[in-house]
Amino acid sequence: MRATALVRRRTVRRINPVTIVIIGRLVVSTAPLLRRLAAVALVAATGFAAVACSSDEGPRETDNPIVVASTDVWGAVASAVVGEHGEVTSLFNDPGADPHEFEPSMADTAKIEDADVLVFNGGHYDAYVESAAKGSRAIKVEAAALLPGSDEAGDDHDHSHDHEHGHEGHDHGDGPNEHVFYDLALVGQVADKTAEALATVSPMNAQHYRDNATTFNEGIRGLQARLAAIKAQHDGARVASTEALSEFLLAEAGLVDAAPPGFTDAVENGQSPSAADVAKFTDLLTHRQVAALIYNPQSVDPATDQMLRIARDNRIPVVELTESLPQGVTGYLDWQSEQIRQLEQALNA
Repeated sequence: MRATALVRRRTVRRINPVTIVIIGRLVVSTAPLLRRLAAVALVAATGFAAVACSSDEGPRETDNPIVVASTDVWGAVASAVVGEHGEVTSLFNDPGADPHEFEPSMADTAKIEDADVLVFNGGHYDAYVESAAKGSRAIKVEAAALLPGSDEAGDDHDHSHDHEHGHEGHDHGDGPNEHVFYDLALVGQVADKTAEALATVSPMNAQHYRDNATTFNEGIRGLQARLAAIKAQHDGARVASTEALSEFLLAEAGLVDAAPPGFTDAVENGQSPSAADVAKFTDLLTHRQVAALIYNPQSVDPATDQMLRIARDNRIPVVELTESLPQGVTGYLDWQSEQIRQLEQALNA
């Protein structure tokens, strides 16, 4: 397990489908809201003049398009589509850090300005990109905007995987989870949208991009088949997450996240869970009422560390699910395949 001393500080964790999506984090203040506002302000201050110069320009045609992704996860998806005909840069690519706390530099703003295609998460996850991109000529591919019910959601992929499983007691009235890179069908849509964006700026390579997106989606369907197999064997099995990171994936696998909602909500908001929620979580582990602990090593605090120790002491399998690519991993499909393998192994232990 990769050790880390980072402590997440966040507030908004759900996407409000009736509001304009603003995305991102920046460590400037101990207040999560102020950090987000500071990130947007920094980008506006450092990049406004440069971006404004290109605000009236449309996408340019090129045989070597530049793609900028907010994180290495979306960069990996873009790279699978780009292949040999283009360049991909990921602004956040540190497996030991928290992407919510990424601080964009002036150089990052310049990269966004120069991009032909921007691929980013959306849903209050990477606001520095959306702010800097407002005047950019780049074609924008926003993953969260493809969620069912949003204006840009398409019908190209099946989002019918049921969500009666997921998190016990969670009310999703505030909107869906922001970690949409764990929604495999949606990630496939992002690949298709990226291919079409690239085909617009580089029409001479359009078929190359579309073929790559098709191949990528074949890999996505392979991962989905494995989740369906988990569901067939373990439908309704209970796990416990220290943070609601992989909600989409767990739901597709038919698993129930039994962690106290108050615990995961507190961790998401950068707060200390209540003693009552810590006690409930502890009981789940000490009485072996869950098949596995789902642990995000990039989002830790004393409470999550405590649950990790208790799970290990009680020989409950620990599945590490991350929100950026681990060291040495460059492909989205490889990343998710290994994480699903860990889940399969834990459930069959």
